[in-house]
Amino acid sequence: MSKTVPVGVSARHIHLTQEHIEALFGPGYQLTEFKPLSQPGQFAANETVAVIGTKGQFDKVRILGPARPATQLEISRTDSFAIGVKAPVRESGNIAGTPGITIKGPAGEVTVDEGVIVAARHIHFHTSDAEQWGIKDKDQLKVRLGGERGLVLENVIARVSDNFALDMHIDTDEANAAGAKNGDTAEIID
Repeated sequence: MSKTVPVGVSARHIHLTQEHIEALFGPGYQLTEFKPLSQPGQFAANETVAVIGTKGQFDKVRILGPARPATQLEISRTDSFAIGVKAPVRESGNIAGTPGITIKGPAGEVTVDEGVIVAARHIHFHTSDAEQWGIKDKDQLKVRLGGERGLVLENVIARVSDNFALDMHIDTDEANAAGAKNGDTAEIID
């Protein structure tokens, strides 16, 4: 049985705490939805911010909602070179000891001491999909990406939850290397 999963390419984006949303956009501010994402309840917001590193900055970085318990900027390795921030590869939410960044919004700016990562490639599995395929949370998988320059990715982390929908997340560097795009499919081979 073929184990195919849809591919989602993650461009640079930021997750913010409610406290930081209000510091950047004003007291009581609530994010507004631009479009829903593949994971239930998650959305790309209409709002964007600038992020400022030691060598440069990116304007109009999309905020993903809803508000999170910790502020986290997810960028590609190429992005990290461009703004001068040595972001480590980490699972989302694992930000202890990572570099910080300055974030600028229309109503103010915030500097965080940690929170910049290159997101580890991963596949979200609903519990039923994982059980059907014999996959457990945190398993390390090997996945074949199609595309005009197809390649095999190792160390793809399985993330299993009743709150997830089946979707593989790679960053723009990985997608560009394979010639892959949103909506392509990948095959779990090990």
